Amino acid sequence: MYRSFHVPTAIVVAASLLLLLVVAYLVVRGRRRGFFSEVDRATYATLHTASLAARPLAGGLTPDGADKAGKHLLAMLGAHSLAICDTGSVLSWTGAAHHHQAQALDLAEESRSTGRTAVQGDITCDDLECPVRSAVTAPLVTDEIVVGTLTAYTPHVSPGLVRATEEVANWVSAQLELTELGRARTQAMEAELRALRAQISPHFIYNSLAAIASFVRTDPDRARDLLIDFADFTRYALRRGGPFTTLQEELRNVERYLVLEQARFGDRLQISLLVAPEVLPVTVPYLAVQPLVENAVRHGLAGKEGVGSLTITAIDRGAEAEIAIEDDGVGSDPEQIRRILGGAHASESVGLGNVDARLRQVYGDAFGLVVETAPGAGTKVTFRVPKFAPGVHATP
Repeated sequence: MYRSFHVPTAIVVAASLLLLLVVAYLVVRGRRRGFFSEVDRATYATLHTASLAARPLAGGLTPDGADKAGKHLLAMLGAHSLAICDTGSVLSWTGAAHHHQAQALDLAEESRSTGRTAVQGDITCDDLECPVRSAVTAPLVTDEIVVGTLTAYTPHVSPGLVRATEEVANWVSAQLELTELGRARTQAMEAELRALRAQISPHFIYNSLAAIASFVRTDPDRARDLLIDFADFTRYALRRGGPFTTLQEELRNVERYLVLEQARFGDRLQISLLVAPEVLPVTVPYLAVQPLVENAVRHGLAGKEGVGSLTITAIDRGAEAEIAIEDDGVGSDPEQIRRILGGAHASESVGLGNVDARLRQVYGDAFGLVVETAPGAGTKVTFRVPKFAPGVHATP
């Protein structure tokens, strides 16, 4: 049994730790003298407020996101007003004294240019009742670049407010980092899919069209049906939909592929499909199964003398679905498979490493491909997918 191992990302862990640090700091700062039950309530309230602030930040540093998150961040800090700016404009102002909003960008210049927290203690105002007399500005940083600022306004700046503003700004920065990393992951998946589409075998296309042509005179009806299957296969393989589909749709396309291959191999290719109906609606990465089937046919069975068997199974494993593609073909060198799953680009993989990488990107390293093979012993490729995973939804 062979599996590639990559260093697991610590994104979620780091974000959770930052959140817990903020929670612990604010709870200790604001509730130190309370009873345990009061601290417990304060912890829940802070976690809930942080959760509410995180949701609008999932879209990045935008005016709408900053405006919606601002009221929750202001509650966390206990200041009178809060301004969130990017590098060129005031994205939002929350709280009292809106007449100071026009000054917010200039006031944040020091923090924006130095990347450090700045304190302003002499804000002037003609309104004698205005609570804004001082401010604390902390930078918002992603990938070591200042992308904006967060400023808390109060009548008087205290050391506690300075530290709290820095911690909240760090937490917001972590949320923005997560958003950017999520975008990068999506872009990486799209690049993987483009690469996979580019790997659709020219030999398969040529052989399919040749097989269709061979039936044009001898069996026109079959030639027509094969041409429809070929058109449907290529339409699905080159679609521009989302990165996920259902197992049912994926297997339907696999069947089209196998119909075309059987037209070429004839009785030399024996196929078995064993699919539990309850797993058909499960969401899987688009083009997760067909490349593995193509790998089995092209490199496992095409070079075998006599009849070759291919078995595709999809079974229910409780909270997960397990999909396996097994052939009794010529097999492969385990070390070669290990290199492919480790990231080596080999033309003979036909998407093996690509599918493995995308599974790990979506579900984590525990859900990569498991390959069992040896020269002359055939190959079995297995992977599991959770029936439900955050952010994983089939799209047409």
